[in-house]
Amino acid sequence: MNIPHTHLPRIVIIGGGFAGIALAKELRNKKVQVVLLDKHNYNTFQPLLYQVATGGLEAGSIAFPIRKVIQEHKDFYFRLTSVQEIDTENKKVIAEIGDLHYDYLIIATGSKTNYFGNKEMKRNSMAMKTIPQSLNIRSLILENFEQAVLVKDTLERKNLMNFVIVGGGPTGVELAGALAEMKKGILHKDYPDLNLDKMEINLIQSGDRILNTMSEKSSAAAEKFLLGLGVNIWKNVRVTSYDGHTITTNSDLSFDTATVIWTAGVQGAVVSGLKADSLVERVERIRVNQYNQVKGYDTIFAIGDIASMETETFPNGHPMMAQPALQQGKLLGKNIIRYIKKQEMQAFEYKDKGSMATIGRNKAVVDLPNCHFHGVFAWFVWMVVHLFSLIGFKNKAVVFLSWAYNYIRFDREGRLIIRPYKKRNFTSFTSDEI
Repeated sequence: MNIPHTHLPRIVIIGGGFAGIALAKELRNKKVQVVLLDKHNYNTFQPLLYQVATGGLEAGSIAFPIRKVIQEHKDFYFRLTSVQEIDTENKKVIAEIGDLHYDYLIIATGSKTNYFGNKEMKRNSMAMKTIPQSLNIRSLILENFEQAVLVKDTLERKNLMNFVIVGGGPTGVELAGALAEMKKGILHKDYPDLNLDKMEINLIQSGDRILNTMSEKSSAAAEKFLLGLGVNIWKNVRVTSYDGHTITTNSDLSFDTATVIWTAGVQGAVVSGLKADSLVERVERIRVNQYNQVKGYDTIFAIGDIASMETETFPNGHPMMAQPALQQGKLLGKNIIRYIKKQEMQAFEYKDKGSMATIGRNKAVVDLPNCHFHGVFAWFVWMVVHLFSLIGFKNKAVVFLSWAYNYIRFDREGRLIIRPYKKRNFTSFTSDEI
């Protein structure tokens, strides 16, 4: 990997997501050598991926170059590569571009889409965990409408205009709301020769309510907002298969559609090489103690979505969201320096700052530790929090101006098929194939 030899402790970080970047910033100019490995050369602000998929934002506005994050850091190196395995016995990381010895290893590989073993859904549906996947969805949505104006068969046109989102969590709810707003205020301008009343947006949730990780009040408000936008919500329905044409479920319901977007769950993106008892097989997360040390290892740590820190409050590990990742990354940056100096480390305690989701224009729900609210003010709070969470002044400015323009004009300039997406026999690519 062409990393200079050093007498300083070498810390290797795998993953440049929320957790990895937070850790990297905390280690700035410490008396260590830091090497950050990631298969992308940019950090992605994943909460806004749905806006890229629906033309509200361009991809570059939610991505930030990793090298720019660390360019002021001394003895800090980035390498663009995928890690294949961890050799814990010899303390080496085995990657596509070569091997690298570590003194301390931090696994911050995040999460990937969880299809719960349904290979047909993995093969034929669309995922939305990365920027390339979001661009694929955007292209497919627009290509469907371009195709719909050409076909004469009524049933085929209906299928092209029927969108099914599987999973009623924040991602699914926000995507459904964005599609509904496109139908309401944008698509009729582009496609006046289509009867957009025939366009359907179906949101399928296996549980008895959407946004089931938020309060019942917020869940009910979000459902009311979506129904008002014309979204069909199907609760207590579990998808069993999708052959590229028809969705079947565990009930009598079925859906004929050309587009299925899977937002029903995530699992840890595990790197091979750890002991079996270090892993939680069901969700493929890595067991860690209160200091984020991986079970069975002293010098290997895991943070963010990949880490499962089981506590009384969170028996299955902390929620796989940005805040736990940011907090764990920041604390580990302090703790690993303490560990190197043989000082006592500080146990991690998650500070729940709340959760939120936006359903569309002037519509959002917010859960704070001591209050729950929804509507216009919640929408404003959602915008402010997400705007200031972006990395880089330029990204903040571009997103703010895009939102302001979209709000005033009720438009989305990102309706561009930059990279055409073609299904091969109704088979979409998985994240590993992109």
